[in-house]
Amino acid sequence: MTTALIVGDLQAGIVDNYPFAAGVLPVVEKVVPAARAAGIPVIFIRFGLRASGLDVSAGNQVISGLHGAGTRFHSESPETLVHPRIEPLPGEAVVLKHRASAFAATDLDLILRAQGVDSIVLTGVATGAMVAATLYDAADRDYRLTVLSDGCADGETDVHDFLVGRVFPARGANVLTGEEWIARLYP
Repeated sequence: MTTALIVGDLQAGIVDNYPFAAGVLPVVEKVVPAARAAGIPVIFIRFGLRASGLDVSAGNQVISGLHGAGTRFHSESPETLVHPRIEPLPGEAVVLKHRASAFAATDLDLILRAQGVDSIVLTGVATGAMVAATLYDAADRDYRLTVLSDGCADGETDVHDFLVGRVFPARGANVLTGEEWIARLYP
């Protein structure tokens, strides 16, 4: 089994403006180096939309709202770069996505398959958006799944708790804390 760690949407404009997202950084700051030390590829996902709005459908209220929130979600903005506290190393993949799932219209699946990855570990924000959408998409692509419960968060804590406590395990995902996952790397 070959595993990759996915770090989703922990970018400057989100972490610096949404307190629930900032709370995930201390866990991810431990998990990322542990993955690297164990030879596990780390793949960073960032969310951004074209400033011109060419990729924004008027019928999609969520995406339209994000696009209209200033430059925070414009792909050309420094606010969409991975947060500097967990900055990617040279050669690590950074995938730009335009919708909730890290697989939707991106080359993430190609990157994973090219490295022989068949198991992914998900971290990031928000649990009810990027994490859930990516998990469902990954399950449909037959990846084995782990979610780090304290390595993801949602603005609505009850949504986070319900997803990691009930929905994700029911969909076949292992749910562990960051410390539990790291301990499994070094038994």
